[in-house]
Amino acid sequence: MNVWIAIGVTVLGCYAVKLAGLLVPAGALERPVVKRLAALLPVALLAALTAQQAFADGQVLVLDARAAGLGAAAVALALRAPFLLVVAAAVLVTAGVRAMGVG
Repeated sequence: MNVWIAIGVTVLGCYAVKLAGLLVPAGALERPVVKRLAALLPVALLAALTAQQAFADGQVLVLDARAAGLGAAAVALALRAPFLLVVAAAVLVTAGVRAMGVG
């Protein structure tokens, strides 16, 4: 029963956020600060999600194969590799480190 209450609250919350977005005047969305924030917010959220997934195991910070894969992806990005090559480098390094039994 608690799961259905959580689902109902989530549905209502999502609807409220959507409705609030529709009620914001267009003039408020055209301000330079709002445009800048709207451009940077997805990047910040994605970076936070990546860090949480790469360096956390429950409530504990860890350095394991995921961190090595993230490092490999960062190196590939610094070398301006194509996106698929970046992903492939991260996957191969993570799998290699796990196969060695390190992480």
